[in-house]
Amino acid sequence: MPHFLRRAFPVLAVGLLAAALAWAVSFGTLPPADFSFDNGTDVETIDPAMSTGQPENRVINGMFEGLLRNMPEPGWEKKYAPNDNVPMTAMPAMAESYTVSDDGRVYTFTMRPTARWSNEDPVTAEHFRWSWRRTLHPETGSKYAYQLHYIVGAKEYNQAIVKEGDSVEVELADRRDEFQPFPSGTIVCGRLVSLHKPPEPVIPQGTDDDRKSRIMSDWKRKWVYVAEIGGARRCFAKNPTGARQAARTMSPAPPPLYKLEACMQVLMDFDETVGVKAEGNKLIVTLSSRTPFFTDLVAFYPLYPVHPPTIEAFGSPNWTRAENIVSNGPFKLQFRRIRDRIRMVKNEHYWDAENVKLYVIDALAVKGATTSLNMFLDGQVDWSTQMPVSTIPTLKQDYAQQFRFGPELTTYFYRINITRSELSDKRVRRALAMAINKKSICENVSRAGESPATSLCPPGMAGYVGPPGAGYDVAQAQRLLAEAGYPGGRGLPTIEILYNTDDAHRTIAETIQQMWKENLGVDAELRGLEWGVYLDSQHTLDYDTCRAGWVADYSDPNTFLDMFVTGGDNNQTGWSNARYDELIRQAASESDAARRMSLFHEAETILLDEQPIIPIYFRVSKHLVQQHVKGFFNSVMDEHPLKLIEIVK
Repeated sequence: MPHFLRRAFPVLAVGLLAAALAWAVSFGTLPPADFSFDNGTDVETIDPAMSTGQPENRVINGMFEGLLRNMPEPGWEKKYAPNDNVPMTAMPAMAESYTVSDDGRVYTFTMRPTARWSNEDPVTAEHFRWSWRRTLHPETGSKYAYQLHYIVGAKEYNQAIVKEGDSVEVELADRRDEFQPFPSGTIVCGRLVSLHKPPEPVIPQGTDDDRKSRIMSDWKRKWVYVAEIGGARRCFAKNPTGARQAARTMSPAPPPLYKLEACMQVLMDFDETVGVKAEGNKLIVTLSSRTPFFTDLVAFYPLYPVHPPTIEAFGSPNWTRAENIVSNGPFKLQFRRIRDRIRMVKNEHYWDAENVKLYVIDALAVKGATTSLNMFLDGQVDWSTQMPVSTIPTLKQDYAQQFRFGPELTTYFYRINITRSELSDKRVRRALAMAINKKSICENVSRAGESPATSLCPPGMAGYVGPPGAGYDVAQAQRLLAEAGYPGGRGLPTIEILYNTDDAHRTIAETIQQMWKENLGVDAELRGLEWGVYLDSQHTLDYDTCRAGWVADYSDPNTFLDMFVTGGDNNQTGWSNARYDELIRQAASESDAARRMSLFHEAETILLDEQPIIPIYFRVSKHLVQQHVKGFFNSVMDEHPLKLIEIVK
């Protein structure tokens, strides 16, 4: 037994035995993988359009590939030490090259002739156009659809915004499968002549977001669309019965509705109005304005393609089953065992297969940092993504060759559900933020070199310095809480802290629970949930406060700040501020770099003043990597391309 275990962690021996017994069954029934890594949890999905988490990111980046892929420069191995951060750039992948117009708005991607799906089908420009349309379609429900809103017409299509005179596509209510989330009904195209709506419903104050959404959805289903299709005028509604009943209240008054047709969707005509065109082997993308980070978005997994014939044949989510899925990355799915592993094998049809060294990879669902560490020390995993925080100082000292760490563009923070009446007052939210000693959390809990955060955007993004935000100030926190009507915490309901089940998240939650009690007299209770349930609870605002983290999708403040626009899919706080929304919109089209950063600074100042989030710390990457693993490196966005990994024993 290593002296590390004898001296520092005798309690791990019990865990090691339990882990060995449990995992022996799994490993005993399978030939070993070339490379195994602890992925932290069961992934929620491997659909690029539907994913948002880091565990999903690791698997999807192994199985799929975009027009571009984030990669280090050639020869990086000789230039950087093991704990250096290696710069990554969006490099040609499914596209062999691309050009940009002088005004920075039109990108032309030329497809790689050797790009193939795992079933040997060519990867075409049309597959990307189809996939991006699927991501944008409102029924897909992609939480990352807004990353395509920089494209002309994409936001309007995604949010079903249509007005008189627009070219529209109408999907009729004749789907062969009503549960198919992507259009499978007949689509007719034409021009919207008029739109007729009943009075907008009055939503009672205090109504939760879920209920609001249902009320507004029911209202929109009664809208009547009059469109000119093939020279004839036709009337459509998603709920024809409800529309007829509400006809007398509509403004403007609709035409006679005796020929009202049922439809599923009325959207902008994608082919006519959205700036994504497939012309032979070229994908032509037109942006609303110059977007400096667009190539980084193209290399981000929500913009990866999916195989249209597979989705059309099996629907969603069945197309992701191992027996159905077709992918285009360096690896393909062999099987998935819930609460065990995802096994990927080399995709022999991948365009760069000759440079892929691994043949079999296991992404393991490992519950618990202690189990993960035990498995690493026992040689059962080659890469561990989690470890007990109490072990970090000793790991850094005794396992210096295996412990990889470095700064990254990631912020650990808490979301606050401002739709809760007791949390709707920003004085309460600011008091909660000011009562947290973040320096103590970094030094005594996380212990890997993290730095306290009072802003959302981490340091290290060129040209941007965030506002200071609220620091640790117990006296001011107590005054704010008293001003809000809760002196000494009296009268304030118990605040729930939601987190996904993980030792580190629980320890941080317990620490904050204690700080709120000691500094404010505020009671808090903890609720830990499995990854998928936690994500659902966060998205539906079924929480008071909720632990969160955000890894930069690209090196720009926008990747952090555009989350919190009104109604944003990754907002998940219920917070809304019109000035904030306007600043983010202005920054999206601002060509002057200094002015753009100034807009972001003002927006983040508003966010931190309103405090729908509490930044806790700026994270550092920390991984345990066996010495026989080559091709692994640190990066500021915590990306580790599996196609570069090699085992050298």
